[in-house]
Amino acid sequence: MGVVIGETAEVGDDVYMYHQVTLGGTSLSQGKRHPTIGSNVVIGAGAKVLGPILVGDGARIGANAVVLSDVPMGETVVGIPARPVEKQRPATARPAFTPYGTPCDEELDPVAKALEAMRTELAEVERQLARLEESRRREQA
Repeated sequence: MGVVIGETAEVGDDVYMYHQVTLGGTSLSQGKRHPTIGSNVVIGAGAKVLGPILVGDGARIGANAVVLSDVPMGETVVGIPARPVEKQRPATARPAFTPYGTPCDEELDPVAKALEAMRTELAEVERQLARLEESRRREQA
């Protein structure tokens, strides 16, 4: 529902395309003006793939990404504009299904990295606060 596929777009086999995906053009010129999507591709919800670009076999496009240039085989892209988030994977074998086209690997997730850094900093602040409170109790005793 809400998927837009331009008239010159081509879509390969076994493509997961979630809601509100757009395979759109960037001009009104005649000829090829929409994307070509390879096989075994996952396109996350709300992603926009624009222009006569090629998305290679086994690629993954994260939710709400805006893709304006070619995506190599096996690569995962996210963001606005879309950029790679991990090393390329072999596209020959069908990749494991990944909901919404983004990896769940915390090593590769920038938000998970930032949250882990904040947890580490919070733990250190809590240790310092406990030491200060203990020191204050001793002084009052």
